[in-house]
Amino acid sequence: MSDDPTDVRAFFATRAAGWDGRFPDDGPAYAAAVAELGLRPGDAVLDAGCGTGRALPPLRTAVGPSGTVIGADLTPEMLAEAVRAGRSGPPVGGALLLTDVGRLPLRDGGLDAVFGAGLVSHLADPVTDLRELARVVRPGGRLALFHPIGRAALAARHGRRITPDDLRAEPRLRAVLAEAGWRLVSYVDEDARFLALAVRED
Repeated sequence: MSDDPTDVRAFFATRAAGWDGRFPDDGPAYAAAVAELGLRPGDAVLDAGCGTGRALPPLRTAVGPSGTVIGADLTPEMLAEAVRAGRSGPPVGGALLLTDVGRLPLRDGGLDAVFGAGLVSHLADPVTDLRELARVVRPGGRLALFHPIGRAALAARHGRRITPDDLRAEPRLRAVLAEAGWRLVSYVDEDARFLALAVRED
C-alpha cells in the first residue's frame, strides 16, 4: 500500500467497519504497550493514527480523569468506528480529531507523550511527520511506536520478507527518530509485539 495520505485514507475507509473484528485479541497487547509508556495521572497524551481507538481506553486509564487523551486519524470512517465502539470522550476514551498527524492542530510542547500503533509504515514523510509529533511534545516527553505483532510476523502475514531498509529496522528507525528530535531508548521486535520507545530531546 502507498504511504500517500489519500491512499492511506482510502485503504482504511473500506476496512473500518470490520477492523476490530479482524483483530479481536489485541486488547491486552495494547494495554501492555500503554503501560510501558510510563504515563502518570494528569498527563496529556496523543494517540497518533488512532484508527478505531483501541488504545484510547488504556490511555484514559493511565492518565486518569484529570488527564487529557486525544485520538487523531485522517480517516473519518475509522473515527466513526471509535465512536460506535464507545471509545470517544471521557471517562472512557479521548477527544477525536480528524487530521493528518503530519499537520496537527495542537500547540508546541503541550503533550507529555504520543502513542502510535501501526503508524510508522503509513507516514508519507517519516522524518517530517515524526518531527511534527516531537513539536507537540514537551522536552523529555515520550513516544511509543507499537504493533501487536513483530516485523517478521507482519511481513509473513502480507507475503513479504523483512529487509534491512525497513523503516522499523532498529538501525534505520534510530536514525530517523534522531533526525526528527527523538532518542530511541528501548527497542523490542518479537513475534508477539513490536515496541520502540523514544524520548523527546531538548
